[in-house]
Amino acid sequence: MRWDSELSLLIAIVAAGAASAAEPASRMIEANGIQLAYREEGTGEPVVFVHGAVSDLRAWEPIRPAISDRHRFIAPTMRYFGTGDWPDRGDRFGVATHAEDIAAFIRALDLGPVNLVGWSYGANVATAAALANPELVRTLILFEPALSSLVEEGEAGDAAREAESRMFGPVGPAVQAGNAEKATRLLIEGVFQMQPGGFDRQPPEIRAVQLENARTMPLLWNAPPWNVTCEMLRGLDRPTLIVHGAESNAYWPHVAEEMAGCMPDARVAAQLGVNHDSPIRDPAGFAALIGDFVTAP
Repeated sequence: MRWDSELSLLIAIVAAGAASAAEPASRMIEANGIQLAYREEGTGEPVVFVHGAVSDLRAWEPIRPAISDRHRFIAPTMRYFGTGDWPDRGDRFGVATHAEDIAAFIRALDLGPVNLVGWSYGANVATAAALANPELVRTLILFEPALSSLVEEGEAGDAAREAESRMFGPVGPAVQAGNAEKATRLLIEGVFQMQPGGFDRQPPEIRAVQLENARTMPLLWNAPPWNVTCEMLRGLDRPTLIVHGAESNAYWPHVAEEMAGCMPDARVAAQLGVNHDSPIRDPAGFAALIGDFVTAP
C-alpha cells in the first residue's frame, strides 16, 4: 500500500485524530542546560515518545489520543528541532547529545523508569539513552531504528545496503548544495517509499512540520556517526520491541532482526499495511502494539 494511492485514508486518520481530542498546550522544562518543549496527557504508566528526523513533538499527535486514554503520554521536541531558537549554532547535534537530553528530560519530570518509544532517528536516540541510563527505562519500543552499523555481510546485508542507498543516496548532494528543503523532500519521499512528487501530496499539516524542521538537515547529515555494536547491545537487558513495517524496504527489517539478535530480551514485530510511515499511517495499529507490550506481565 503506497502513500500516494492511499492519501485519502491518511487524511481521514489525521482528521479523525484532530476531531477526537484537542491538542494539549505545550509545556517547557529545563533539561541538560536547555529548555525543551513537550506535550503531556493522560495518567498511568509513563510512555515517552522520541520523534525522528525533520520532525518534532507534533509527529506523535495522531497516536496521542489512543495512548493517553490508557497511559501517561509524554512527547518532547529534541534540541534543534521544532520552531524555537537554537541554544547554539547546532554544534552539538547528534545521537549522543540527544540521548543525554532525553535522559535529563526523564529525570527533570521525575518520571522514574519509563516506557521509551522512538521512531527512526528517534529510535537511535532512545537506544543510546537506554544504554547509558538503563535505570530510567522500563521497556523500549523502537520503530525502524536507522542503525547502519548493524548491517551484516551476505545476501541480506547486500539487499539492505542497496535499499539504504536508494533512500538516502539522493539526499546528500542536496544537503551539500545548501538546499535543505530539497533534501527534506528527497528524504521523506525515500523513507516513505513515495513516487517522485509524493512529498507535495501529503496533508498540509504533516508537510508543514517537515518543512519547519528542514533547517536541521545539514546538522543531521554532518553529525558524527553513532556506530552501535552488537557487543554494546548485549548489555541492554530491558524488554524491547522492535517494529518494522510489513511493506518497508529491505533495510529496515534487516536492521530490526540484527538488533534483536544482539539483545537478551528483544523481539521483532512486523506491522501490516505500513512502511516507515506507520505512526502517521496507522497510529491505532502502532498504539495497539505499544499498549500490549507495555501492559504485558
